[in-house]
Amino acid sequence: MKIEGKKKLWAKYQKEIADNDYYYARSCIRQNFFPGSESTFLRILRDELNKNILDDPRHTTCTGIAYHTDLVPLETTMTVVARQFALMHEAGLENYVASCVTSFGIYTEILDMWEHQPELEAKAHELLYKATKREFVKPKNLVHTSDIIYKYRDDIAQKAAYRLINKETGEPLKAVEHIGCHYAKMFPHKGVGGAEYPHVLSGMIESWGGDVIDYPERRHCCGFGFRQYLVKANRGYSVTASKTKFESMEPYKPDFILSNCPGCAYFMDRWQYVIAEMEGKTYDDKGQGIPSLTYEELAGLVMGYDPWDLGLQLHQVNVEPLLQKIGVEYDPNKKFFSKDGRDLGKPEKPEVLIF
Repeated sequence: MKIEGKKKLWAKYQKEIADNDYYYARSCIRQNFFPGSESTFLRILRDELNKNILDDPRHTTCTGIAYHTDLVPLETTMTVVARQFALMHEAGLENYVASCVTSFGIYTEILDMWEHQPELEAKAHELLYKATKREFVKPKNLVHTSDIIYKYRDDIAQKAAYRLINKETGEPLKAVEHIGCHYAKMFPHKGVGGAEYPHVLSGMIESWGGDVIDYPERRHCCGFGFRQYLVKANRGYSVTASKTKFESMEPYKPDFILSNCPGCAYFMDRWQYVIAEMEGKTYDDKGQGIPSLTYEELAGLVMGYDPWDLGLQLHQVNVEPLLQKIGVEYDPNKKFFSKDGRDLGKPEKPEVLIF
């Protein structure tokens, strides 16, 4: 195929990502799993990219997890989403940025419903006004936070303090990426590269110097799957799904895993600890596991941010071997101290994973 033909074909897999002036909607679970990731996203946008973004304390959960587990009805979720859009409009903004992949899927699904069933949008206007006396306007641009980091990945590369290069060997670090199911599998045209060729994470890795490793179960679900984890009796399904991925990537000896969904990043980290405790198995050759990062954590590392400000000490797979490969300068003695110098105490060491 001719180059021009390839470019024309690839253009069909792109999406519009606004340049500036964003309304930021935080993630319920990300603030608990990876609190440093959300603050790092805001720091990068404001301090490094000089973008205007509103972190509005008035917004609430999108209800996504409760919606997908049938705990709240559609009308409630629509009304909550409508309120978020009303807050954005009241702030004079029209570009909505969701921090959570589940939320991104919820907002995309609701907007699609309203487009194809206008009576549901009219119902949302009615319910919101009855509940809050507010009116909403739909966003002009709806994206996920990983879309914005992807859009500005080359700007971040130009400001980077480190590259994804093994400082001992000079070789690119090997990365496996994992795209959250609700990013592009539900509405493929809403994700960079669609469901077939998602480029949002691999594009970051390539721009920052690493090699993206393909592996057979690359598009397999991590296993979070709401009912699979929230229903305790089903958790075997969740850990089995992640185990399938770990076994598939193991032969390629990746240096790290990169995810754009808070649930995926968490379970790709936590299930390595669980499998190690259950079966004595780790998926690297040194018993340390494979570090699982969010894209903001990776962006923060290449920008030279302190790894403990990024919250990397909260991971169950030790990230220090990766820091040492990159050559990140850090103080290991400050790993479990707060920013004001308080000793937070060290966690109990796992029996198998070297931590």
